[in-house]
Amino acid sequence: MIIKPAADAKLDIVSLGECMLRLSPPGHGRIEFSNLMEIWVGGGEYNVAYALARLGLRSGFLSRIVDNPLGHIILNHGRSVGMDMSHVVIAPYDGVGKKDRIGLNFTEVGTGVRPSVTMYDRGHSAAMNMQPGMLKIDELFKNGVRWLHTGGIFASLSAGTAAVVKEVMQAAKARGTTISYDLNFRSKLWSAKEAQKVTPDLVRLVDGLIGNEEDFQKVLGIEVAGVDENLSALDTAAYERMVEQVVARYPNIKMVGTTLREVKSGLINNWSAILWCDGKFYRSRRFDGLEIEDRVGGGDGFCSGLAYGMLTGMNPQDAVDLGAAHGALLQTTRGDTSQIGHAELMHVYQGGSARIVR
Repeated sequence: MIIKPAADAKLDIVSLGECMLRLSPPGHGRIEFSNLMEIWVGGGEYNVAYALARLGLRSGFLSRIVDNPLGHIILNHGRSVGMDMSHVVIAPYDGVGKKDRIGLNFTEVGTGVRPSVTMYDRGHSAAMNMQPGMLKIDELFKNGVRWLHTGGIFASLSAGTAAVVKEVMQAAKARGTTISYDLNFRSKLWSAKEAQKVTPDLVRLVDGLIGNEEDFQKVLGIEVAGVDENLSALDTAAYERMVEQVVARYPNIKMVGTTLREVKSGLINNWSAILWCDGKFYRSRRFDGLEIEDRVGGGDGFCSGLAYGMLTGMNPQDAVDLGAAHGALLQTTRGDTSQIGHAELMHVYQGGSARIVR
């Protein structure tokens, strides 16, 4: 991984995607029976840039939102941690949301044998209606960007968003910006057939690829030998063989990362990660019996921690350990986005315990 020096760029990382508002019942309540909802800001790609701003890097966000109070919640949330939100396109609000709106998702946080559940209400959103030419790409990249992050959630929203992903990736590639892409397959947003039609052209522009075994099967059509159809058991050797197929098919890829989650209950998971980088596999520390407050955003926590390690010059082993530690920590708090600071991340990454800090 050859990453542009910090002195040659205004921003360390920019994420391209949709940011939504998440509405959740307090605790482990049910949507159907709740008379009170918590509001959280989040989106797969947004979460990565937000976390890196919390860790002290210069980050920005590319998207399109509506000029109304819901859109302002997102703008204020990003600005509060120092994210550059100046390249977000602001669409006028028509008073009803017939043309453009802020996407919503309703999420129940699972417990015991009841899993977490997300219900989307994101159709006809301002981000979904994006088209090539809407973003001021030249203005962004002329000042230098070290890393671009985007992914399959945004690409799946419409033909327009898929085209925007390719447009921005091509601009980043031409200017020597490192590109990461999280496959992030969501069956509610597109089918495997649709994903496999769009994604290969995008992956050919990528330096770092993030995904689990289901993502590689559904999005790239690469099977994982030895894993049952419900993906209930994970053979890391089978995963490694699958990655070797991926990098043979896409020789431009220099890094592949994934999280390994074994679900014991809604609140107890075993958690770790694997990284392939420049021909070698690296396994992170395992977090067995990880107690979870809210699992949503754990994968984005890994991705942002991994990117932080790479952007700050860590070797691959340290970077995957940092990514796994950040993902584990992120799942100890409510909401999609990171509430983790640099000092506590380094404490856990270095093997520190949960003993009270006085």
